[in-house]
Formats: sequence, structure tokens, C-alpha cells
Amino acid sequence: MSMIDITWLGHGTYTLKLPTGEVILVDPWIEGNPAYPQGHKLDRVDTILVSHGHFDHIHDVLPLAEKFSPTIIAIYETAHWLEKKGAKNVIGMNKGGTVQMGPVAVTVTHAVHSCGILDGDQIIYGGEAAGFVLRFANRRAIYCAGDTNVFTDMQLIERLYHPELAFLPIGDLYTMGPREAALAAKILGARKVIPLHFGTFPPLTGRPEQLAELLGDDEGVDVWTLEPGKTVQW
Repeated sequence: MSMIDITWLGHGTYTLKLPTGEVILVDPWIEGNPAYPQGHKLDRVDTILVSHGHFDHIHDVLPLAEKFSPTIIAIYETAHWLEKKGAKNVIGMNKGGTVQMGPVAVTVTHAVHSCGILDGDQIIYGGEAAGFVLRFANRRAIYCAGDTNVFTDMQLIERLYHPELAFLPIGDLYTMGPREAALAAKILGARKVIPLHFGTFPPLTGRPEQLAELLGDDEGVDVWTLEPGKTVQW
């Protein structure tokens, strides 16, 4: 089976390197990210997925767009803002829509979160926050939740796409914490969960071990805690 290289870059940022060599970057926050692995350099970016417009998820989209000329996928209003700021190859989508990006189909999903974009000293409307489901030719699927609380329609994501792997925020305060993430994992039916968006700042108190304890051994869910900058294969 062809493997995908996964590298967590701290907070909500990570890359997926496909067997074809293509690199998908999710919610890039590099400059100023205290959890970003020191010395780590991106040498290729083909696609950037932007779940919402908060600075800790969109901060480095524009400089990376200039450097690598990737395709950028975001909710329509956020995509429009990025284009006004000079980004090229931007695809503005909405929830339920799917676009084929080489070997992967990218579907935009719901998320329960806000999406204001900090533009100078103003916060402007960025549409709605979203998540993504990535589906591959071998029928494997990944759910990238973005920032969200648990919501009952995650059961539709399970029924429609059957994700085997889910990236879920667990930090609390700005997103769901371990208690809610444990329920999300059960609803989604994913066999592996990679926790994100924790520990970057003191108020983000949720921890992977809390999620693992809440899920227990009987749920059949592996909480896969990654180390920033260390690549794993799935």
C-alpha cells in the first residue's frame, strides 16, 4: 500500500506528502508559531488548504503562495480576500463542494467556529469556518476538521466518506477540548486520531493523554500523538 508522509508543524499546521511527491499544506502558520519545529524548511508546496481566516491558520498563506505558486483552497469569502491580497491559483469553495487536485478529491465540510480575518486593525468577514475530507484513489479518506466543536452532523461525514484518519483540535477555549473530541472521534468512526491545536499557548489546556483516557481501550481508536517536525507514515 502506498503511504502518505505526515509532518505536524505545530498548532494546527501540517503537511501531507503523497506517494506522487505532491505536498498538501494545511493551515500554514510558521512565522511567530512557538510550536513550529526550529530549522524545519518547506521545499515544496503544491496545495494549501485554509480552514478559516484566523491568523494562526492563514498567517503564511501569502508568502508561501508567492514562493511556491500552489493551488489554494478556501471558503469563498476567504478565497476572495486572499485574491485581493495578490494570491494566485485560488479556488473559492463552499460546504459540500468537491474539487479534484491531482490524485486526491478535496471536499469542504462544516465546522463550528468563527472566521474573522485580521486585516490591519480591522476584523473583516471571512465567510464560515470549514473542514476538509481528502479522498484517495484507493478509497482511503482523511478528515481535516480545522477548528471546530463536535457537532452531530459529523455522523454525515462518517456515512458519506468513512474517514480512517481524523485530525482533531483538542486544546479547549477556542476549539473543543478532549471531552468533545472524544465524542467526535466516536461519531466519525476513525481508527486513528491526530490531536492538534493544543499546548501552543497556556490557555490551550487539552492534552492527548486526556483524549486517550476518555476514549479508553474499548473504542478501538488510536490517539496518534505527533512530534512537531517528525515525519510519520500512514
